[in-house]
Amino acid sequence: MSDPRSRLGVPRWILLPALLGAGFVLLPLVAIVARTPWGRFGELLTSQASQDALWLSLRTATASTLLCLVLGVPMALVLARSSYRLLGVVRSLVLLPLVLPPVVGGIALLYTFGRRGLLGQTMEVLGIQVAFSTAAVVLAQTFVALPFLVVSLEGALRTAGERYEAVAATLGARPTTVLRRVTLPLVLPGLVSGTVLAFARALGEFGATITFAGSLQGRTRTLPLEIYLRRETDAEGAVALSLVLVVVAVLVIGVAGQRRSAL
Repeated sequence: MSDPRSRLGVPRWILLPALLGAGFVLLPLVAIVARTPWGRFGELLTSQASQDALWLSLRTATASTLLCLVLGVPMALVLARSSYRLLGVVRSLVLLPLVLPPVVGGIALLYTFGRRGLLGQTMEVLGIQVAFSTAAVVLAQTFVALPFLVVSLEGALRTAGERYEAVAATLGARPTTVLRRVTLPLVLPGLVSGTVLAFARALGEFGATITFAGSLQGRTRTLPLEIYLRRETDAEGAVALSLVLVVVAVLVIGVAGQRRSAL
């Protein structure tokens, strides 16, 4: 008698839309590879503007990811483990950047930290200027990337439940000890996924960055901005830099996937 589990699986008709979806995602990437000017590839990558944009993107994306961890982990813990009446409203506001056009986020940041912004006026008096600086790039990337980490980690916390934490608390462990020894190790795969998503989103951020930080070479012009500007004057160069961004994103996601599997 055959095992009933051997007949379990997805219906065959699901394969067609699944293949269409995969093709919809993969074919544009194949098109980028096909249109890449391989003869000029090395020249384009070694140009000063390209190197400045690439290293600035990597530095700011790393900084914004660390900031997402510092702010996002506590936010996810509060959202997943608290039962305040207005928590649903707070969650909606926290996740708002997921659906807002990035340029709207850039305008919001500009009117918060700009020279005449809500906080910017006070910061200006103190000699602190944020808008149109490298710090503005980090803040713009953090604004759009933070919800990705919060969503991933909150989902992992809700899936894990609270039973192990309750046992640890019953045995006399303090809340901080429970968080460090039980909660975070339990949701580590979700934390890794959220961190990778945040980094990838920060790396590809465009709209909020150009609105809040501008486009100054070596200071605020990240790789997405360089690609956009290069598209107007050198389409082949824009394609080559786009391929670099795709490769970096694939490497980040691949390394994180292996790390998560190991966990």
